[in-house]
Amino acid sequence: MRGLNLGNIFNKIAKTGLGVKIRSFFAQEYFRSQIVVWLLILSLAANLADWISLRLFIKPVDFPIILHYNVYFGVDMLGGWKQAFILPFLGLILFLINSCLSLYFYHQKERIASHILLMATLMLQLSLVIASISVIIINY
Repeated sequence: MRGLNLGNIFNKIAKTGLGVKIRSFFAQEYFRSQIVVWLLILSLAANLADWISLRLFIKPVDFPIILHYNVYFGVDMLGGWKQAFILPFLGLILFLINSCLSLYFYHQKERIASHILLMATLMLQLSLVIASISVIIINY
């Protein structure tokens, strides 16, 4: 029996209907815009960095961790370690929603609105990274 050849599998997928649909989706004018591509890449990279940083520093524990700290009132939110991962999850959901809206506006010839929406997505992702780093610093 021959070993599994990933090249053959990818070639079969590329020739099937799914591969053609994926290729045609990414061949749109939307993905040929350098601004769009860079904003999407940077937003995804920020979200990925958020997931990785939380995964590296927030360990499974039996006691509650600090999820929010306020300068005026001190610790005002405690929770389980899994709740720290709500931030990057919300970032991913908002990235998907804003990307779909951006694609819609781009096809409606509202390119400026599309770019502003993607820029807001990047700013949101960076804000969530800062919030996650704050959770990490507060707990360690």
